[in-house]
Amino acid sequence: MKGNMYSVEQVADRLGLHVRTVRGYIRSGRLRAVRIGKQYRIAASDLDTLTGQAPAATNVSGQAEVSSIVQIDGVDRAAADRLGTLVLASANTGHDQANPLRVQTVHDEQRHRMKIIILGDPAATAELLHLLDAVLNADNGLLDREVHDA
Repeated sequence: MKGNMYSVEQVADRLGLHVRTVRGYIRSGRLRAVRIGKQYRIAASDLDTLTGQAPAATNVSGQAEVSSIVQIDGVDRAAADRLGTLVLASANTGHDQANPLRVQTVHDEQRHRMKIIILGDPAATAELLHLLDAVLNADNGLLDREVHDA
């Protein structure tokens, strides 16, 4: 029943209501529906929400999300730009496109501090954090740790 779509008439029959009552629920926003042409279709999950029925147990694997904030001190604007490009490129390639990593970078020029905010599934987030760790601990010139005050 969870993947089914119902007409207004079918919902009215199931709930023992008049068709006009169901349409009123849709117009008021009490029942979610999709309009296809001149007819409404109601998803089984939306009907369950209206009636207060608990949805069937779903597979929770892959449902976890990790929020991470990485703060890096001693980063000038050029290094922050390079690191931001690397992180964003890594986040946008090679991961599950249905559940992409969301990444935001912020650079505080006065404090020479960069923050990287990462939201995503645990495995992809861990992979990105490992990449950051490797870059930050490598002597590859990507980050010039010498910061000069102007």
